Amino acid sequence: MNMPAIGLGTFRLQGQTVIDSVLTGLELGYRHIDTAQIYGNEAEVGQAIADSGIERASLFVTTKIWTENLSAAALAPSLEDSLARLQLDQVDLTLIHWPSPGDAVPLAESLTALAEAKARGLTRHIGVSNFTLAQLQQAIDLVGADRIASVQIEMHPFLQNRRVARLAGENGIPVTAYMPLAYGKVMHDPVLQRLAVQHDTSPAQVALSWLLQQGFAVIPSSTRREHLQANLQAARVRLSAADSAAIAALERGERLVNPDFAPQWDPDA
Repeated sequence: MNMPAIGLGTFRLQGQTVIDSVLTGLELGYRHIDTAQIYGNEAEVGQAIADSGIERASLFVTTKIWTENLSAAALAPSLEDSLARLQLDQVDLTLIHWPSPGDAVPLAESLTALAEAKARGLTRHIGVSNFTLAQLQQAIDLVGADRIASVQIEMHPFLQNRRVARLAGENGIPVTAYMPLAYGKVMHDPVLQRLAVQHDTSPAQVALSWLLQQGFAVIPSSTRREHLQANLQAARVRLSAADSAAIAALERGERLVNPDFAPQWDPDA
């Protein structure tokens, strides 16, 4: 899978704000755009992609199937609707956004439907998001690790999700870290501030570099041109083993995305 390691997240961005963010990001060099059905911005993301004039083959576009659309009857039609909004014939990656609340739709059913959508050419790759250890293992058992192109999980210095990341790594499944800047909280952490001074950069770039150096993809979002550009340059920051250890010590289980329908999270994840 040729997914760029640094992508542009669009969570919480609406209307002209998301159009401007995506257009600016594409102008700066982003080629990986992440959206979702529940974000309510697929049409605007699609408009920005169309207006950018960048050839489709150069882009990697991810969307996610919402919980209401996980049944065998609903999944593919909902993805077709997403494609219409995005003005695309195919997305590069489609994820199950959240496990079905209360297992209302069995994982076998939604994964089979997602695999069938891939076979129909609606998506190039499939994957999962916000899965627990047990759910990820179940997905692996159902379809095989080689067919799971990515697992997307909340991950930042204050919630490192090590156990899920380890299981993914052991099975060769790429990990994408969402919320990598912890809603901007990384900017105020003394350790990250100290490392930023040492490396003549920002705490945000330090946090992103730390994730990138572990082999994870990142999808930060921003509406400001200077931040979009700085995030894209995070790979230039090279942290030492001591730097990485200092960041690893910041783990405190601070989960920022925890809706009432979330699964029962693994302890110390």
